[in-house]
Amino acid sequence: MNQPLRPRVQRRALHGVLLLDKPVGLSSNDALQKAKRLFRAEKAGHTGTLDPLASGLLPICFGAATKFSQVSLDADKAYSAVLRLGQRTVGGDREGEVIEERPVAVTPEQLAAVCAAFVGPIDQIPPMHSALKKDGKALYEYARAGIEVEREARRVTIHAIDMLGWDDARFELTITVRCSKGTYIRTLAEDIGERLGCGAHLASLRRTETGALTLAGAITLDALAALDEPARDALLHPPDCLLNDWPLLRLAEAEAARFLSGLRRRVNEPDRELVRVYGPEPAAFLGSAHITAGELIADRLLSPIEVQALLNS
Repeated sequence: MNQPLRPRVQRRALHGVLLLDKPVGLSSNDALQKAKRLFRAEKAGHTGTLDPLASGLLPICFGAATKFSQVSLDADKAYSAVLRLGQRTVGGDREGEVIEERPVAVTPEQLAAVCAAFVGPIDQIPPMHSALKKDGKALYEYARAGIEVEREARRVTIHAIDMLGWDDARFELTITVRCSKGTYIRTLAEDIGERLGCGAHLASLRRTETGALTLAGAITLDALAALDEPARDALLHPPDCLLNDWPLLRLAEAEAARFLSGLRRRVNEPDRELVRVYGPEPAAFLGSAHITAGELIADRLLSPIEVQALLNS
């Protein structure tokens, strides 16, 4: 018997950023697709992968905001993590099989000293269970096939590691980490364990910040699904929230129109690598640019239709 056809969802143009609190167990793409369906959005993208093991902040960009998702991808991140000392696992997290156990004999002072030793620029070898690609395939695909491939170490920066707690009965160390993009917290957990001489794996991970964005005001998928459409739309932040910490430049109406057409403009401003540009109205975000030798040069522009849609929202 033929199944009745489901009514086709009418997609809509939508522009903004949703601060999603991703649950454990979902991939970032799964969470993105669920949010996209709930909003009936024509275009959406996320701003940096969170493993299914991890929960926390996953900004979702809709429409015009997708043009600036790279800003969030490149931004510093902050995490809360729990490290289980004394056990190494396949993949470096709690979901992997335990492959080695060692006794744990550490003091809080030793834990603090070892954590402090990892602050600053460090080299990390990306884990096999990661989405990083080699020869067109994600490393986790090789790992699932039982193949280990050579990976080059990558330079990342750990800005701060703070100890939040040490459970000496469960051998669990809770820390917060502020780091540059591309940092693998599971690798950091394993490296801390090796430096302590007992091994470790990542027991849990929660992302709390991405650039200037935080978990404050973030919403879960379940809570989002319980809202009606106007209430969901009211949760969206304007696309320029991704650029909130950039210098701001405002143009007069005629200059704004020329800038939107892609023309370079003369401005009485110092050179800047990053600047967010607005028209005369406070909410008239036009796009991103840089300033070189007194010229304002567009990098990513909204279309006039997108600018108007944001002004009307």
